[in-house]
Amino acid sequence: MKAYVFPGQGAQFTGMGKDLYENSPLAKELFEQANEILGFRITDIMFEGTAEELKETKVTQPAVFLHSVILAKTLGADFKPEMVAGHSLGEFSALVANGTLSFEDGLKLVSQRALAMQKACEIKPSTMAAVLGLADNVVEEVCASIDGVVVAANYNCPGQLVISGETTAVEAACTAMKEAGAKRALLLPVGGAFHSPMMEPAREELAAAIEATTFSTPICPVYQNVTASAVSDANEIKKNLIIQLTAPVKWTQSVQQMIADGATLFTEVGPGKVLAGLIGKIDKEAATANA
Repeated sequence: MKAYVFPGQGAQFTGMGKDLYENSPLAKELFEQANEILGFRITDIMFEGTAEELKETKVTQPAVFLHSVILAKTLGADFKPEMVAGHSLGEFSALVANGTLSFEDGLKLVSQRALAMQKACEIKPSTMAAVLGLADNVVEEVCASIDGVVVAANYNCPGQLVISGETTAVEAACTAMKEAGAKRALLLPVGGAFHSPMMEPAREELAAAIEATTFSTPICPVYQNVTASAVSDANEIKKNLIIQLTAPVKWTQSVQQMIADGATLFTEVGPGKVLAGLIGKIDKEAATANA
């Protein structure tokens, strides 16, 4: 079965999507439509902007989403997904790709998500850190032992987790992770504590926008971050998407479930090759490709 996967924040690079814009009339039309919807020329930043400009949350999330979704749309008849999944922000790309959300609604939600997360980041100092070389349960136990808010946020692949929470709690957890045998525990250059309870204000704000958006029955199941299982019911997809901001991204578990359900080829659609790399670490036998 053909599985298509969509990357999240962090995959952006200067020049992203430019070849699509220049070589596909459909891509150009969709990019120009996106500029109108967003109210600024995001294409200028994507094609010519600095790394700093691209790193702004209000830019990064729509940029990665647009690159992924427009690339999928230019694949035409070759694009026949039998299952989809996206990492964090990438779940929105996956939901446009499988017909749950329209291009316009998906972009509006991603833009609102970015702005809501930015606001939540400004309320209290918070951050994330990568932990390498520890079992999932050890990372969870260490987080539970720390005073303050710190949780496992991204289960990227075995031995690679990201923790998230209050800055002081994350720093204390990093020290404790190293004492527990982690190869590395290092703070990440992010704006705040994504996929943790610190995102509750953003979740509340985004929930209203998601509730007001039409979700259609998809052409194939989406393996959602929150459940790591196949979901085809539009209302259930909506509910899980609302929870996603404060819940962990179960990427390892999602990929394992997709393989168990018959995925034979994972094609990454969007900027970079991060997900293909993670899938190879989750299952060495898994076949991966890039669109």
